[in-house]
Amino acid sequence: MVAALGFATIITFLALTFTRRVSVLVALVLVPIGFALIGGFGADLGDMIAEGLIKVAPVAIMIAFAVLYFSLMVDQGLFDPAIRRVVRWAGGSPTKIAVGTAVLTLMVALDGDGTSTFLIMVSAMLPIYQRIGMRPLALTGIIALSAGIMNIIPWGGPTVRAMAALDATSADIFTPVIPAMAAGIVWVLFSAFMIGRMESKRIGALTETVTPVNAGPGTPHVDDLPVRTTVHPAVMAFNVVLTLVLLVILLFQLAPLQVAFAIAFALAVLVNKPRWSAQQELFAKHGGNVTMVVVMILAAGVLTGVLNGTGMITAMAETFVSWIPDSFGSSIPVITAITSMPLSLVFTPDAYYFGVLPVLAETTASFGGDPMETGRAAILGQMTTGFPLSPLTAATFVLIGMTKVELGKHQRFIFGWAFGTTLVMTAMALLTGAISL
Repeated sequence: MVAALGFATIITFLALTFTRRVSVLVALVLVPIGFALIGGFGADLGDMIAEGLIKVAPVAIMIAFAVLYFSLMVDQGLFDPAIRRVVRWAGGSPTKIAVGTAVLTLMVALDGDGTSTFLIMVSAMLPIYQRIGMRPLALTGIIALSAGIMNIIPWGGPTVRAMAALDATSADIFTPVIPAMAAGIVWVLFSAFMIGRMESKRIGALTETVTPVNAGPGTPHVDDLPVRTTVHPAVMAFNVVLTLVLLVILLFQLAPLQVAFAIAFALAVLVNKPRWSAQQELFAKHGGNVTMVVVMILAAGVLTGVLNGTGMITAMAETFVSWIPDSFGSSIPVITAITSMPLSLVFTPDAYYFGVLPVLAETTASFGGDPMETGRAAILGQMTTGFPLSPLTAATFVLIGMTKVELGKHQRFIFGWAFGTTLVMTAMALLTGAISL
């Protein structure tokens, strides 16, 4: 009975979100409550929901301060000098331009927001691609590869959802996959190099036959690239040092993420926006993104609280165990990893991480495995390497819309490279023990 209620809850949630009959937020809250009432759990609903909210609260706090911090850094032009240096270094070489695009996207994507990453990178690089004859398709592909792998960061949407769904910390989900992510970054840079080589062959773009990007009439000069704001050098130096210190703290888990981001943001806003009116402008500009993500995480707390409190998750996992042959039980994390990227084209991140992942994780535990391995496997592709190709994310349409590239062409061009990123990370995760076979 409880398992049936659980499957009904998940199926109804997925159906409503797929068909967009209701918003994900509404489905996350009302669907589990409705089926809990049907199952006779009404008297305990308050405690279940409260427990779920308490568990996801640290994640919600972390993502709120993380989005605000990196949004402020982007507004202050933290990455503008790097963009100018890379463009100057690349000159007229398509190969260097391609690799430089990947490096810059990896840096800009630290804010964890795909839309802002695409806006910054396309605005900065599209004129250069057009000037030397590189296809916008190459630009969208390289940006997609680089932004996709950076979406694994702990304040990125997929990892945040995985932590919330599994009641896990960054140390449980993200830290063990750092070596895999590093291997994936190397693959992305290699992919960008190869794409650049292909562009060179296609247009015959050697430096002696193509006008460098910083010379000639009508050619975009590095000093003419868009500047978001003018910041005092001392403030910029402070921002660089603070960001580097923050990244070290995050990578080595020297403090809880929510604490690190809260302190870092408070220091950053004090130095960059000391006046209250300027701080209000910052909150008005980026508050919508923060509210949307935080409320979604809290709503997910309702779903996970009810599923766990009623025992639905355990019951569903036990049912799955009875269906899966013992020989396949230990392979669930690997299967999850390999299928995670293609499933980005089918599942929204909320549907996958809140509807599918908890059941997979509990099933893994039932076979004696570590459920956290399933969470790590999921972030190796599901709406990470896969999100810039998915028609289910608005950011994808920002990327292809700004470059005027057709979605189908974009998907066909970069799918193999993106899937390769997931496979490389899966292999490294197996080697380092982040997931097991």
